[in-house]
Parts: sequence; structure tokens; C-alpha cells
Amino acid sequence: MSELGTLLQDTVTRLMTDLVTKELIESAEKGVWPDKLWRALEEGGMTLPLVPEAAGGAGGDWLDAHVVIRASGRHQAPVPIAETIVASGLLAQAGLEVPLGPLTLAPVRGGEALTLTKSGTAWKASGTVTRVPWGRAAGHVVTVAEVDGAPTVALIATGGATVTDDRNLALEPRDTLVFANAPVVAAKAAPGVPADAIRLYGAMARAAQMAGALDSILAQGVSYATERKQFGRPIANFQAIQHYLAVVAGHVAASGLAAELAFKAADKRSDPSFEIAAAKIRVGEAAGVSAGLVHQTHGAIGFTYEHSLHFATRRLWSWRAEFGSESRWAVELGRRVAARGADNLWNDLTER
Repeated sequence: MSELGTLLQDTVTRLMTDLVTKELIESAEKGVWPDKLWRALEEGGMTLPLVPEAAGGAGGDWLDAHVVIRASGRHQAPVPIAETIVASGLLAQAGLEVPLGPLTLAPVRGGEALTLTKSGTAWKASGTVTRVPWGRAAGHVVTVAEVDGAPTVALIATGGATVTDDRNLALEPRDTLVFANAPVVAAKAAPGVPADAIRLYGAMARAAQMAGALDSILAQGVSYATERKQFGRPIANFQAIQHYLAVVAGHVAASGLAAELAFKAADKRSDPSFEIAAAKIRVGEAAGVSAGLVHQTHGAIGFTYEHSLHFATRRLWSWRAEFGSESRWAVELGRRVAARGADNLWNDLTER
């Protein structure tokens, strides 16, 4: 880990340990914006790790950003920090100014798009995008659209959209935004940005957040199993519980590595889609198995709102479907491998 990564890790862990409490998450799920947490993260430089220092950021890379994004999943931070990090990175890569405040990304779902049109020097945006993370709370949405055959990064104020509130299973805002010739704050062609950058980097961010949430549920499972006693001894002494937690530990280790490798690939090459697909698939599969086993370890208590376990598991179940489920990414990865041919498979795996 780089010196910056170590600094970010220490700072974000301290901030989230102090500020992301059960009471804060419950309050956020009732619709209260956690302003103190957001201001602390913003003032601590946690929201702009990908933005150059000259532009007010930390001047880091994707691997540095991974530290913050994974921590947000581990603590279930109820703010769009992952979205803001990706959005600000795209703006910086396009040479656009990054505004203060929370940012979000759109579109999230396949088949949806925002259309950019230019009249003179002014840009306009049109289109309907659904399930936008924190759409009501973010001041701006960042999108990547193809204009004259080139990927163009655009910054659009959410105030120019009609917003319909919605939520996911984790009670996080997932809103519908409708833009009708809405003014675009800034837009610029960015040939180095992938045309599907929103889906690609969004999936990578969700993989890291899910890896963090998996860290959390494993820790809770181990803690509960060592404290809860049945028949005069901790349930951690029972072979079935040991097996459950061993299976979860294996998934957690594999998922964390897959997510980290995706971020490393994003730093090393212009097309990290292979590693991102593999990470989203691996972490998504782990989420299904691990959440079930940890809930079995806890018994019925883990499903009660008073317990903290469900904050992580509901996010795992929600995040695995966002920016492409593991099944969608598996189909895409399978088609890519098949197109390359059997003779190239081994090299494709070992040269990464």
C-alpha cells in the first residue's frame, strides 16, 4: 500500500468508527441526511482521492480509492462516498472542475441513457434514469455519453431534474430522475474514458463495498459465536458453526482479493473490464452464501431491527444487483472468453 493509501486508511477508519453508529444508520434510513459524517469525510479528503492535488484532491490512484470505498462498505456508511469518488475521478480525467458536495452516477441500469445535445456553447441533457443512488441528496449527477463517436463526460445539476423518491432493500435512496433539456453544468470529450465507464467503475466500487460488508458480517459472526452459549458452552465450539464460519472466511478472503485486483487493473490498463467482471461475479456469489450462513449462525436475532447484522446483509443483497448482477457479468465475461478462443484462455488468466 502506498503512503497515501495508508494515510487514507487510518483516517477513514477513525472517522467511520467514531461517526458511523447504529443510531446514525437508523436515522439515515428514516430519511435524515448525515451531514456531520459527510462534512467530516469531505474535510478529511476522503471524497476526492482520484482528483489531482492541484485541483484540490489527494492526487491518488484507484488503489488508494479502494481503501476508502471498502471501508465505507465495512462500516455501512449511509452516504454516497463511493459514487462521489468515481464521479469526481471521471470529472478529473476529463479535465473538468469537481464541485463540492455529494455526487452520484447515472445511468445505473442497462438499457437506460442520458442524451447530451449541444446548441452553440451550451449543452443540454435529456432522458429518464432509474434507481439512481442518492439522487435526491446529490447536488450533481455525472454521466458518460457518446457524442460524435467520442465518450463525453458531463456534470449535470440534479436541480434540473424531476425526482421521484425510491429506496432499495437497505433503505438507501434509489431515485428516478427525469431530465428534459436540462442545462448541463459542464461537458467535455474524454477519449481516455471508457464508453461504459459508469457501469464499469460503478460495478468495481460496489465490489469493494461488498467486500467491506463481508468483512463486517464475518467479524460479527465470529464475535457472536464466541459469546453466545448453548448447552453450557459457546456455540463456536460446535462443529457446524465452525464449518459455517470457515466457509464464510474463505469467501471473504477471495472476495477481498478479487475486488482489490480489479482496482489494481484499473490503474494498470485502459480496459480493466475482465478483472472488474470477475470481481463483481465473485463478490456477488460470496454475498449470497455468506449472508445466509452468518444469519444461520445468529439465528432469528440477526433479522431483528435491533441487531446490527442486517445493516450489512441488506446492503449486500441490494448492492449485488447494482451496476449489473453477477449473472449479467458472468454472461458478458463468458462471451468475451469464448470470442477470444480456447487457445488464449490460459494466457488471459495468467498474464494479469
